[in-house]
Amino acid sequence: MDINLLMRDFELLLLLGVSNTMPIVARIVFKRHLETPVDFDRLFFLDRRPVFGPHKTWRGICSSIVGTAFLAWLLGLDVITGMKLAFFSMAGDLIASFIKRRMNLRSGAKATGIDQGIEAFLPLVIMKGELGITWIECLVITIVFTLMEIVLSPIFYRLGFRRHPY
Repeated sequence: MDINLLMRDFELLLLLGVSNTMPIVARIVFKRHLETPVDFDRLFFLDRRPVFGPHKTWRGICSSIVGTAFLAWLLGLDVITGMKLAFFSMAGDLIASFIKRRMNLRSGAKATGIDQGIEAFLPLVIMKGELGITWIECLVITIVFTLMEIVLSPIFYRLGFRRHPY
């Protein structure tokens, strides 16, 4: 296997990790400030449940985009690519939250696979051509991201970084 391809895939995994960690960092840093929910606490008209829930904030989306762009720059990658990856990852996270609300799961409830898979797979698939990756790489990176999230979440919870151990 080509070491350059492995490094690129590792960089994508890092970017996805930072993209999904920055909202947590922003919550810790800013506490209750700037925590306007993306759905503005609105209810979905068909089921009268929250559209996304209170944990999906504009602060989280903005911090994800800025943090991922910064990491892309540090890695010598295109900053716009980092921003787009974060944007699509956060879109995937919103889709997962929307699905979970329709399943009548509360905000922050565990939904293994939905929580991690969509936010990793969506940006990779949308940007596949731009990133120069294959469908197999999209799948492998998503699986590795999901497994890492499952393993690391309880550790981050014990360290006081996450609200839930999943």
